[in-house]
Amino acid sequence: MTYMEAIGRQAKNAVKRVQLLGQDEKNRGLRSVAELLRAQSNYILKENQKDIVRAEEQKMKESLIDRLRLSKERIEAMAEGLYQIADLEDPVGEVISMKIRPNGLRIGKKRVPLGVVGIIYESRPNVTADAFGLCFKTGNVTILRGGSDAIYSNKAIVQVVREGLIMENLPEDSVILVEDTDKAHVTEMLRMNQYIDVLIPRGGKGLIDHVVKNSTVPVIETGTGNCHIYVDEYADIEMAANIIENAKTQRTGVCNACESLVVHEQIAGKAIPVICDRLKKKGVEIRGDEVARDIYPEIIAATEGDWGTEYLDKIISLKVVSSINEAIEHINYYNTGHSEAIITENYTNALMFQDEIDAAAVYVNASTRFTDGFEFGFGAEIGISTQKLHARGPMGLEALTTIKYIIFGNGQIRK
Repeated sequence: MTYMEAIGRQAKNAVKRVQLLGQDEKNRGLRSVAELLRAQSNYILKENQKDIVRAEEQKMKESLIDRLRLSKERIEAMAEGLYQIADLEDPVGEVISMKIRPNGLRIGKKRVPLGVVGIIYESRPNVTADAFGLCFKTGNVTILRGGSDAIYSNKAIVQVVREGLIMENLPEDSVILVEDTDKAHVTEMLRMNQYIDVLIPRGGKGLIDHVVKNSTVPVIETGTGNCHIYVDEYADIEMAANIIENAKTQRTGVCNACESLVVHEQIAGKAIPVICDRLKKKGVEIRGDEVARDIYPEIIAATEGDWGTEYLDKIISLKVVSSINEAIEHINYYNTGHSEAIITENYTNALMFQDEIDAAAVYVNASTRFTDGFEFGFGAEIGISTQKLHARGPMGLEALTTIKYIIFGNGQIRK
């Protein structure tokens, strides 16, 4: 038996017990883990620092180190997320429809757990706690395979999670970490149909593409984020500058950060200098087309590749367009289906943008940084799906369930 097969069996053996837990038991476990995360925060931070030191030695980009870095505040957010999940209604067991057929059969649909959920992710130690919380609440066992760059952090968090479950006499194998960082285990995980019911990759384009193209286990694709903000001709320029500064610079290494700007030519002369001055003060490199560069000479010439790039860095592209139709066409061609925003005071244009943009989340006059399970009231998220089947956008509890048909009869036979 291989290392991954042993983990697969371990997870499969835990499924039945986890699925039989009641809502009160699951909520008790979530709160126990949340309290222990707070109590053990110094230990977690000490282990996280080992990952940070190694990342700095390897000259990792600062934006990526930021994704890796934990703090008291981020651990508190992890704990608060678990508390929020505990306070949410348990979707498992919910009957979401019931119809009576002419023959008297009552046919309904009921939410049930997926089973074993495998999550393959890079950096982001907070994913470890979020994934556990959402999977546990929905009666799923989760196998976590984090990146080698966060191995000390992930080990510490999973250890705390398992201790919190043991304290409440709940199955510690609700969450299992793949501690061996050999990449061969990822390849094996993609073929573990007999043990894993669904895989969710979280990370860069390379990781996601590899999982989608090579997995025989069903995959929920959490895509990259080439997120755009379109400054319409009817935009409030100060509002646009505030939103863009937040969307680009609050955290540059996250998938809901703004990577691309599109500006209407009628407002470009006034808006671009204001927006670019803000971004330059934050150290952002701006790559734009010829029209943008004529307005703001410090802009670097953009290449075709810039329009479709998720930088995860202090870089942004800028395209000037002649109409909202051109803006929508440009965004739909280059976006990744994640999050797009329009800044406008024109109600018709706002609705047109929301109707015609093909993305999981479409904003009017707000930062793309809100595309997040915590901000959407889900407590946490398992990822942001950019596909259209099963789940789309930030995935909370309902996305981690499937349905079964339940049929009630009184002796019917088919003729």
